Amino acid sequence: MTQILVAYGTAEGHTRTVSEFIADVLRGRGHDVIVADVAETDRVPEGCCAVILGGPIHVNKHDAPVVDFAARNVAALSATPSVFFSVSLGVLYDVPEAQKHVREFAEASGWQPPTVWLVAGALLYTQYSFVKRQLMRTIAASKPGALSTDTSKDHDYTDWDELRRFAEDFADELATAAA
Repeated sequence: MTQILVAYGTAEGHTRTVSEFIADVLRGRGHDVIVADVAETDRVPEGCCAVILGGPIHVNKHDAPVVDFAARNVAALSATPSVFFSVSLGVLYDVPEAQKHVREFAEASGWQPPTVWLVAGALLYTQYSFVKRQLMRTIAASKPGALSTDTSKDHDYTDWDELRRFAEDFADELATAAA
């Protein structure tokens, strides 16, 4: 059984939900998984044989705590099988832009993730303040057909089946490497 750290940063909580989903898939494959918010942990724990790090994009960049965690842990991230997952709505309408944000994350943190998963995020209108809800609705309206402008409910765009496949493939790679 491999011990895996799934570390994340989050603003509205969706990246935490994604992280917990990944952890559940890995646990289902027999791994011991630690899930940790980067705001509450400084280091990759001793004994972790793999790391999955995730963060959302807000205002065209990854959240600073995620970048800082990666920068503090470059050696551990580079020495173990690792993945970076980037959560954004941009995956739905501008993949090159989403990839650019990942490159900027790598430059800022000093860590070149060997594997990157682009994960579509969510519009959590019911959780936003009035001002943020209107701003997000305006942004959604500027992307015709890609995002909903219905602010009466939340909209989850994450492809959970694809995310499950990503996590299962990672678990398979770990099993192959251990064999």
